[in-house]
Amino acid sequence: MKNRRHAKILDLISAYPVTTQEELLSLLKKEGFSVTQATVSRDIRELRLLKTLAPDGKYRYTSAAKNAFDMKSNFKSMFSSSVISAEAAENIIVIKTLSGMAQAVCASLDAMSFENIAGTLAGDDTIFVACKTSASAKPFLSEIKKLL
Repeated sequence: MKNRRHAKILDLISAYPVTTQEELLSLLKKEGFSVTQATVSRDIRELRLLKTLAPDGKYRYTSAAKNAFDMKSNFKSMFSSSVISAEAAENIIVIKTLSGMAQAVCASLDAMSFENIAGTLAGDDTIFVACKTSASAKPFLSEIKKLL
């Protein structure tokens, strides 16, 4: 029953601009699911649904899978338009950005969840990326230089 409900929720949020839990609850009831608001809330958390800004300016629920594609696209766009240079210093990658853009670029970098990154730190125009090892810094640097 839960798997069927989860599948229906994913269908509904792709078919309709669902903006609130109440809307989702109402749509589920119309589809024959007898659920409470608490159940819908739990389903949203389990499905890792996110509220994203739609072209009409309103926030709506989207699935993490769709959002992953959007994040990757946004990351590439932001990175290529904001980053000036990148270089390695042992296991640290130093990324220089346009003034005021480091935190935004760093946040999008963090959202990408690169497996070899231990952590990041951003200032106004500089980002420090701590890679887990010096060996993992080189391929990461090559990957991000392709985006420049």
